[in-house]
Amino acid sequence: MTTLDSPIPRFHLAVPVDDLDAARGFYGGVLGLEQGRSSDTWVDWNLHGHQFVTHIAPARSQRIHNPVDGHDVPVPHFGLILTVPEFHDLAGRLRAADTAFVIEPYVRFEGEPGEQWTMFLLDPAGNALEFKAFADDSQVFAV
Repeated sequence: MTTLDSPIPRFHLAVPVDDLDAARGFYGGVLGLEQGRSSDTWVDWNLHGHQFVTHIAPARSQRIHNPVDGHDVPVPHFGLILTVPEFHDLAGRLRAADTAFVIEPYVRFEGEPGEQWTMFLLDPAGNALEFKAFADDSQVFAV
């Protein structure tokens, strides 16, 4: 099933945050996402055509990490697969905003199937985000 104006289905994701103003500063200001509808308890964001929502939910659970390519990857996490130039532009924007990376931008699985640029960071509420880019898009689901 697809939408009338999109060739692929779009996802909807809602994540907990503890401060909507901080979420607006990060998602709108640092990441540059367009804000949609909002209320006193949630904000819709346009995440490259996907509906991403930040909801007030102050209770946070303990963070879990899994080892991947020599790094402790935070779980759960979400993000986008960007083009390589978009990835480097975003990494530069995040550095300019003095963002603390959980995992600095680097090439994961170098020389192997699925080689990709990746970086991990936390939003102001502690939600983990991963942004990645493949030089060869056919490698997204490589085995």
